[in-house]
Amino acid sequence: MLKWSIWLLLLGNVSYFLWSQGHFGPVGLAPGVENEPERLEAQIRPELLRLLNGPQGAEPAELPAAPTTPLTPAAENPVQNLPPVEAPQAAVAVTGAACWQVGGFTANQADGLRAALALLGWPRNEWQVNEVRSAGRWVVYMGRFDAEQMARKKTELRDIKVEFREVSIPSLGPGLALGTFSSEAAAEQGMQDLNRKGVRTARVAQERPESVSYTLRLPAVTAAQRSAVESIGGPLAGKVLQRCD
Repeated sequence: MLKWSIWLLLLGNVSYFLWSQGHFGPVGLAPGVENEPERLEAQIRPELLRLLNGPQGAEPAELPAAPTTPLTPAAENPVQNLPPVEAPQAAVAVTGAACWQVGGFTANQADGLRAALALLGWPRNEWQVNEVRSAGRWVVYMGRFDAEQMARKKTELRDIKVEFREVSIPSLGPGLALGTFSSEAAAEQGMQDLNRKGVRTARVAQERPESVSYTLRLPAVTAAQRSAVESIGGPLAGKVLQRCD
């Protein structure tokens, strides 16, 4: 009985295989073609689908183009349509202008210089007469010496390694300065330091008193303006303009 069951099972499998492959089609026993139309209906715009290995259908219709609006000349170049931007007003440097100055004027000379420059009719910021204060200068001093004394004193100072310089102004020269200071108190302290090195005959002296002078400054003038200043003559007191440092 088992033997017949195996043969029947084998025969059924072979028959199903032949039927599924369409071999029974001539006798009307071909299997039905399965399809799923509901899937196509669920697709978005299924008419645009094309089967690569099936029959070629009609070309899909082109999508309608988006409506266009003609551009005006201003819209074609939006940069031209922007409002103009006002540039800040910048000061333009005068071509060839340079700074010139001359100093060493007394208070009376400075007054005459201001009056002469005012006659030129220039704006006040085109020229300046500035006060310059020079501090007094004090020295530890030895002298006055004749030539022989000067030579002997220099040798003595070199032997004890003390630096010096010659002083030749009328009030002190010829003599030697063993140190230069901006105040009398500082010079006194310097002399005490030199005493400890063996210097015995030095004293404190004022080499230059505090002074006030005035300087003419032309911050930015052309060659023609400089010539106009030089032509005022007397108020310049014979002094010559120099380029600023």
